[in-house]
Amino acid sequence: MSFSNTSTGDAPADPYKTANLDNVDLKTKVEDLADFMTKSKFAMMTTRSSSGNLVSRCMAVAATETGGIDLLFHTNTESGKTDDLAADSHVNIAFVNGSGEWASIAGNATISTNRDLIAEHYSPTLKAWLGDLGDGKHDGSKNDPRLGIIRVRTVSATYMLSAKNLFSRAAEIATSTITGSPPQINRIREITENEVGTWRTTAS
Repeated sequence: MSFSNTSTGDAPADPYKTANLDNVDLKTKVEDLADFMTKSKFAMMTTRSSSGNLVSRCMAVAATETGGIDLLFHTNTESGKTDDLAADSHVNIAFVNGSGEWASIAGNATISTNRDLIAEHYSPTLKAWLGDLGDGKHDGSKNDPRLGIIRVRTVSATYMLSAKNLFSRAAEIATSTITGSPPQINRIREITENEVGTWRTTAS
């Protein structure tokens, strides 16, 4: 199923994307994406709830894996998002920074309670979110059974980085408003499912 409201013939229907699509090598695409996600730190994780609605919440990146393409997040295993993931593992992870640069990751998530993995990425500040229930077990430590890891294996990704500084972008947008030609101010990059598979082979 698709949607279209008109035909543009041989002309690109989305000239902005065509003008800013940046086809660089896979290594550059993945490394720049990993760098952006790590620096952004916080992302919105979207899951599907039991009611069928899409639900998003802010999550902090704990670490990356597979050469930067996969993501790890801490979680309270007793929270609603783990119920969502148990029913439907499909997720979207979205990043955006103050400059308007962004990334959208389509992936599949699993929940790990492996204590070695949790200990490797544990931070004492997690206690603030888990709390200490005072029973000697649920204390917010790395051994708290409520503490788990959500591992997101990327399926595909799209992201956009600024190609010019703020003043240059403003000037080019002003010119484009007059001429009707799309401004070439950003670098839009896509990492396909096949490319992710290729990367996993080379990163392993």
